Amino acid sequence: MDMNTTFGVIVSTRGFFPSSHAVEGRKKILAKLDKMGYQYVITPANATPNGAIETYSDAQKCARLFSKNRDKIDGILVILPNFSDEQGVVGAIDGAKLNVPVMVQACDDTVSKLDLKNRRDSFCGKLSVCNNLYQRGIKFTNTTLHSCPIDSKQFTEDIDYFAKVCRVAKGVSTARIGMIGTRPDSFHTVRFSEKLLQASGVTVSVVDLSEIMAAATKLPESSKKVIERIKEIRAYGKIPKSIPAENIAKSARLALTVEGWAKENNCDATAIQCWSSIQQNYGCATCLTMSMMGEKGKPSACEADVTGALSMYALYLASGAPSGFLDWNNNYGGDRDMCICTHCSNYPRSFIGRKPEISNLDIIGASLGAEKCFGGIKANVAPGSMTFAKISTDDTTGRIKAYVGEGEFTDDPAQMHGGIAVCRIPELQTMMDYICTNGFEHHVAMNRSNSAKIIEEALGKYLGWDLYRHQK
Repeated sequence: MDMNTTFGVIVSTRGFFPSSHAVEGRKKILAKLDKMGYQYVITPANATPNGAIETYSDAQKCARLFSKNRDKIDGILVILPNFSDEQGVVGAIDGAKLNVPVMVQACDDTVSKLDLKNRRDSFCGKLSVCNNLYQRGIKFTNTTLHSCPIDSKQFTEDIDYFAKVCRVAKGVSTARIGMIGTRPDSFHTVRFSEKLLQASGVTVSVVDLSEIMAAATKLPESSKKVIERIKEIRAYGKIPKSIPAENIAKSARLALTVEGWAKENNCDATAIQCWSSIQQNYGCATCLTMSMMGEKGKPSACEADVTGALSMYALYLASGAPSGFLDWNNNYGGDRDMCICTHCSNYPRSFIGRKPEISNLDIIGASLGAEKCFGGIKANVAPGSMTFAKISTDDTTGRIKAYVGEGEFTDDPAQMHGGIAVCRIPELQTMMDYICTNGFEHHVAMNRSNSAKIIEEALGKYLGWDLYRHQK
């Protein structure tokens, strides 16, 4: 997905307030968006009086322009330089029928300039606009402060936040998830409904794992692409000298094949059958391939967990940082707000926060043979802020549900194999009770960011999914 954001911009006014506010407000918001690097669509300055939206005719012009640019516009910014006209604003949004997030901003008055020539009354006008949006069922995002200057730092932060909400809402509702292989037979936990996902705009593209293995086998080790990928793998992490070169080459061929299939099918993320067929019938693990894809902004989930891959993708869209995929795995002694999350693992390098070891899987290697299991990413995740999330389809009730929350990775010790993340989450026992009671999986996506509010608003408000936000 294109990570750039384009806003439809509505600057409104009301006739008996100074029109100079509308002219000035238009100039300020466009200058601000230019400086911040965002694209925008707005009616030409000469298309309406003062370049603003007020009348029904103005609203129609704006709606037509937005409709023509529906493939570009990710969200709508409503700017109220004065009281403004709620019918013009709502008429434009309703008429365009873009079904994208909306943010409403109102400009501050200056206490020393409340005479008829200068007063704005945007503080009051915003209530009217929001009331009318509510009446028509148009969901919207509020600014942090009820009113604020366009050129304020707070509004800059609000726009950046809103851009991320738009990115998640659009990206998730149009996502294509590649399912490579099938789930492990014993993992009923990762069953899901393609139909429920499709009803929300999420498409699942499927390929049999045998096709991937066959294509990877046909790639010659001597090809330029394979040689270049081997160099990339060696630079990506520390590989023990005991690992045979042919095993690294197998991983390189697998990575090129999986990435090629995902690109050909326009997949934003993938979920892979990561054991045990790939080890037994091809001879390496998928973890390294998944890790490197995640580092490039193409998340990949273990054990064919499609909704897990979607969760990873949502967090990536919210933060721009790679996501990890983990198990809620162990308690941490007697501290009930701490736990250990692990996987074999497929963690992207920057998710770990340091250069990892790349070697054989431990647990699976012990039963299948270590020589068949090269590709595990091994490291303890570095301390820092963390957001966790999981999307799931609840097939029996016909709904999509999710949870999200924040915590931190700590540097507390944990002597375990694979990828290890020691986590501290306030009221963790409440979170675990919610997961158990509501039938969520043992898997969870995590991201080095503070993105819970973004996920909550995008998935809960704009996509309308049942979402639990832990510890607001």
